[in-house]
Amino acid sequence: MANISIIPSGDFKTSYGTDTTIFPTKTSRNFAILGVVLLLACPAFMDRYWLSLLIQIGYLGIAALGLNILVGFTGQISIGHSAFFGFGAFASAWLNNSVGVPVALAIPLAGVVTTLVGLLFGMPAARLKGLYLAIATLAAQYILQDFFARADWFTGGTAGTIAEPLTLFGFAFDTDESYFYVVLVAMVVMYLLATNLMRTRDGRALVAVRDHYLSAEIMGINLTKYRTMSFGISAFYAGIGGALYAHYLQFVSVEGFTILFSIQFLGMIIIGGLGSIMGTLMGTAFMVFLPEAMQALTKLVSGTAIDTALNLKDNIAFLREMSIGLVIILFLVFEPDGLAHRWKQIKAYWKLYPFSH
Repeated sequence: MANISIIPSGDFKTSYGTDTTIFPTKTSRNFAILGVVLLLACPAFMDRYWLSLLIQIGYLGIAALGLNILVGFTGQISIGHSAFFGFGAFASAWLNNSVGVPVALAIPLAGVVTTLVGLLFGMPAARLKGLYLAIATLAAQYILQDFFARADWFTGGTAGTIAEPLTLFGFAFDTDESYFYVVLVAMVVMYLLATNLMRTRDGRALVAVRDHYLSAEIMGINLTKYRTMSFGISAFYAGIGGALYAHYLQFVSVEGFTILFSIQFLGMIIIGGLGSIMGTLMGTAFMVFLPEAMQALTKLVSGTAIDTALNLKDNIAFLREMSIGLVIILFLVFEPDGLAHRWKQIKAYWKLYPFSH
């Protein structure tokens, strides 16, 4: 992963702690704080449509970050991430409906339960690599999908299940304006946890496993332990994201957690940048806004001379789905390091301008 970081002249690092700080400069820290403040003000001037998109970016970004820890930071592969996302959604609804756990506690508990399921599949998968690992995670996808359809006591079967809105101290977060703050707080906390994880011994071990597993093993890193751990962490983030999704829609159905949804999660981290926490959020935002942009484009093209010349007719609606696959291919070919890498290059260019080096 390319990493360009231009530090102002005279800004020296005198300790390991300052070298691994979250924000390399005061300016980057101030811009991050400003971004959070602006987000806090969004419900005051945005309508429900845009708030809904931002909420989607929030809970999908949390789940995608878990996948990036597994794929981008540890070098594993998973094409069954949506199944763990769905398990977190159903687990939170079940804990609240059947066990009587308050929603505020059901959401983190759903993450813990999903972690256990992730570890269950991760232990055998941790000893596999390459195509065999991909097939193992694909098996997890279909096993959990079948479980969702058959376990009426847990998921409601094919009929789905109701998820009650989050309530704290008598206040119900059942509108886009109020639930936006719940997702925002959860997203900030989960991203800070992931950022700090990568600064720890375990985080560096995960990266070492990705970069060269033989060298990591020679240095005393237990490959099976850290590969299994990465599956557990990935499942935890997927579970939290799924629980937030469930209590936002207030209904969970088995049809939403298919292999295509797992491919979309992979698309988010590929487009944003593998091994980049900031890139995960950028890729998620890109994937959320892309279908909306394509829908606007199809409405614009429908009935025009282009529609008539290409004989698109009813097939024009499929441009929305085709665009996701096309964008993933284009990024793999022309920008394999993702949007995060391109953003760093743009920042470096303006810091060095008008010089080329």
